Amino acid sequence: MIEIRNLKKSFGSNLVWDDVSLQIEDGETIAIIGRSGCGKSVLVKHLNALMYPDSGEVIIDGENVFDLEYVALRKMRQRFGVLFQGSALFDSLDTSQNIAFPLEYFTDLSDKEIDQKVEEALERVNLAGSGDKSPAELSGGMRRRVALARATILQPDFLIYDEPTSGLDPQTSEEINRLIISMAENLKITSIVVTHDIHSVLEIAEKIAFLANQSLWWYGTVDEMRQSDNKELLDFVTASEYQIRN
Repeated sequence: MIEIRNLKKSFGSNLVWDDVSLQIEDGETIAIIGRSGCGKSVLVKHLNALMYPDSGEVIIDGENVFDLEYVALRKMRQRFGVLFQGSALFDSLDTSQNIAFPLEYFTDLSDKEIDQKVEEALERVNLAGSGDKSPAELSGGMRRRVALARATILQPDFLIYDEPTSGLDPQTSEEINRLIISMAENLKITSIVVTHDIHSVLEIAEKIAFLANQSLWWYGTVDEMRQSDNKELLDFVTASEYQIRN
């Protein structure tokens, strides 16, 4: 479980958000939404201490991540997988080598064991037989799936998705949404999804955190969001749905 307690973050005189608190249960999928520049990506970078706050805590299984020394912090970060918005694949490596990279860096597995795990990861994202392709040979959706295979290869407890459907066509976005659901269900991963895609939110999320006005403006379930009369939230959702329809 991840507990975010009273986080405050600013960059110089620019306050990003003040006093953000929420709880992410094990195995839960939470979507973090809000306008560009509201601090969504900044917030998730605090979860594994890639950023430090002005004040507040992030508690994971009873430990404040900001108090961890180097070795313990490195071990904790290995519990996180990250799917980057641009996939962040290594152009000089083929698909299998990209996926294998965390295993080679963080484990002592043999080449045979690594190859087996890579093949299993490719099958999970419906890319069996594509291991020898270079990133340049892959479509945007395929690159996103390779990046997802790499993000889950160490079987993390927590998986951060940074705009997982950004720039993808509707059909490919649906494929990614189904994979997010599958990873959560089959690998028992706690998923934190940063997104502007309200359609995706409605399909994959159990909880929603809406950042606005330099704060956690609204937090609740999808059903609660549908019934909410929070004007800022409704304006954001309505504008997003209009963009999807048009």
